[in-house]
Amino acid sequence: MKLISPKQQKILAFPYSGYDALICDGAIRSGKTRIMSVAFIDWAMREFSGKRFGICGKTIDSAVKNIILPYISMSYSRKKYRLKWRRSDKLLEVSCKGARNSFEVFGGRDESSFTLIQGRTFAGVMLDEVALMPQSFVQQALARCSEEGAKLWFSCNPDSPSHWFYREWIVKHEEKNALYLSFALEDNPSLSKKTVERYKSIYSGAFYDRYILGKWTVAEGLVYDLKPEYITDEIPVCGEYYISCDYGTMNPFSLGLWCVRGDEAVRISEYYHDGRSSGVQLTDEEYYSQLERLAADYPIRSVVIDPSAASFIALIKSKGRFKVRKANNDVIAGIRRTAGFLKSGRLKIYRGCSNAIREFGLYRWDEKSGSDRVIKENDHAMDDIRYFCSTVLTNKKQEYHSIFE
Repeated sequence: MKLISPKQQKILAFPYSGYDALICDGAIRSGKTRIMSVAFIDWAMREFSGKRFGICGKTIDSAVKNIILPYISMSYSRKKYRLKWRRSDKLLEVSCKGARNSFEVFGGRDESSFTLIQGRTFAGVMLDEVALMPQSFVQQALARCSEEGAKLWFSCNPDSPSHWFYREWIVKHEEKNALYLSFALEDNPSLSKKTVERYKSIYSGAFYDRYILGKWTVAEGLVYDLKPEYITDEIPVCGEYYISCDYGTMNPFSLGLWCVRGDEAVRISEYYHDGRSSGVQLTDEEYYSQLERLAADYPIRSVVIDPSAASFIALIKSKGRFKVRKANNDVIAGIRRTAGFLKSGRLKIYRGCSNAIREFGLYRWDEKSGSDRVIKENDHAMDDIRYFCSTVLTNKKQEYHSIFE
C-alpha cells in the first residue's frame, strides 16, 4: 500500500486493541473507507475461517462502488488473497492459506431494508455511510454479529448533531467501548495540496463545515448563498439544451431552460406560474403549450421532471416531441450538488431568470426540524434546478460526480 498517515495507521491497529467498535468520521476523501476496507478484511482473514461478514452502504450499488470494486482492484489485495466477486449474489469470497470467508453486500436505503439482513449470522460488519442509513437497518446489522470475537466498523461524513448516530454512538463512544477517529483532508497523504484546495473550493455553509472541516453541525439560514458571480448577463451561443420541470397545479409550476457546454451549465430562460396567488389554475395541456414555447426551436435533449408528475409525463410522451428523463429526487444530496456546482462556477443563472433568483434569496433550512429539512416554501424553481443538477450536470464530469456522490 502507499504511504499512510498516522491516523490511518490507527485504523490498521484497531483489531489489535481492546475496542469492540471503530468509528471513523470527518472530511470527504480523507482516506477513511479504503484503509478501513483493507483493515476489515485483513482482520477477518487473520482471525476467522468459514465465516460470513457484512459490508453495508446506503445502497448495494454504493457499497460495491465505494468498497468492493476499489478493494479488488488494489494490487495489495490481489497479491495477498484469492478474490472471487460473485456479482449476481453480491458476495465477495476471500481465501488465503486455508482460510476462506464470505463478505456479503447490503444496502440500507430505507426503513424496510432491515428485512434484507434478517436471519444472517456475522463475525463482523462494516457500515460505510452509516449516517445515511435508517437506525432500524443498523440495529439489525449489529444484532447479526453474534460470533465470538465479532467487531463493528463504522464510517461516515458528519451530519446534524441531532442525528441518531451522533447521539447514540459518537457521543457515547466511550461507554460503547468504541475507538473514535475524526479525519481531516490532510489525513490522506495521497491528496496533493492542489487537490485539497480544489475540494475546499466546492462546498459552502453547513456542507463545508461537515465535508471539509469534519464537524457535526446544524444546517441553518438560507440553503444557498447566491453570490453576484453566480449570476451572468451572457447567454451561450451554442451547446446542449435541456429543460427541467417542477410540476404543480395549485402550487407553482416551474420550468428552466438550460444550455450545457462541456461540464458547465447556464439557466438561460424560465417559465413560472403560481396558480394559488394568481387564482388561475392551468391544465396539463396549457402547461405543455408553455413547455413548447420555452423550448422554441432549441434541440432539447430531454425534459427532466419529478417522477411523481405522472399525468404531465404521460402527456409529454404522448406528444412525441420531447424525451422525458425522470429526475433524481434525493433532496439533500441534490442540494449539496447544486451548492457545489454554484461555488465551483459550473452552474450559473442568467439575470433574466427572476423567479429562480427570487427563490434563491428565500429558500431556507427548517431550523426547528432537528434534521436536515428545508421549509416547503419558495422551492419550485429550486426543485427544478436541483433535478437538473442531480440528473444531468452531475454526470457531465466523472471527477466531480465522485465528489458529490
